Amino acid sequence: MILILFLNNSLKAQLDTLNTKRLTTVIAAETAIYTGTMIGLSQLWYKDVPTTSFQTFNDNQEWLQMDKIGHTVTSYYVGMAGYEVLKWSGISEKKATWYGGTLGLVFLTSVEVLDGYSADWGFSTGDMVANVSGTGLFIAQQLVWKEQRVLLKYSFHTTDYAAIRPNVLGSNLSEQVLKDYNGQTYWLSANIASFLKDDAKFPKWLNMAIGYGADGMLGGDDNVFDTDGVNYDYSATQRTRQFYLSLDIDLTRIKTKSKFANTVLGAFGFIKFPLPAIEFNQNGQTKFKGVYF
Repeated sequence: MILILFLNNSLKAQLDTLNTKRLTTVIAAETAIYTGTMIGLSQLWYKDVPTTSFQTFNDNQEWLQMDKIGHTVTSYYVGMAGYEVLKWSGISEKKATWYGGTLGLVFLTSVEVLDGYSADWGFSTGDMVANVSGTGLFIAQQLVWKEQRVLLKYSFHTTDYAAIRPNVLGSNLSEQVLKDYNGQTYWLSANIASFLKDDAKFPKWLNMAIGYGADGMLGGDDNVFDTDGVNYDYSATQRTRQFYLSLDIDLTRIKTKSKFANTVLGAFGFIKFPLPAIEFNQNGQTKFKGVYF
């Protein structure tokens, strides 16, 4: 994600006319990356998984839908990267939005098709809905506003659950950032100033954010599992949905005199800035977080 956003912000110098050499480079690079990724997945991820006729797989209830939101965020940012590289090559705004913005959907759909022929999984309609949602959010904003006023963002904090089931939730920090849904929070972060008049003196970098997270999950469907032939029952641990309200800082709207600094700020723009937050959970509890990650 960081590499994608670093690319986005390093390509801000756009052309007014088509540059065929740049476009050729973009198409060749995207084709090579896509082909290599699909071959790599087939050999490394799916190689030892038995194949079957195409099948669907209903995993919509797993992980309290946290994995689905992850699909949405991935589709959104890969589409953003696709848009930026096409704009860099001089493609028109409309074409870059439609062709580049669907890059994430194309990639993730291909992965779903591979899942569909795998005996251990299947084509997930829930994943596809999430993929389309992320792509749609990016394209819709670009068509209407020619900018992203509402960003999808991510934050993470470590939890005690990973130590209980490290093979699923991660045995170290780098794995937990991706696999421990208990510590992840996904945000819709809206830039307030972009909805006001141009002469408004409201800070252009200040956002309002609403977040969604979950807690108490040791498995996709429940908290009963086997590890090394031993059965563990954590069904007493309640799986809980959490909703958050917080302010946020849009790093992509902070401009300095340094092009490198602007690029770095933009590259980390997908991370929700740690600030105080209010949590509302499905148990009817309201909690104040001094600094929430």
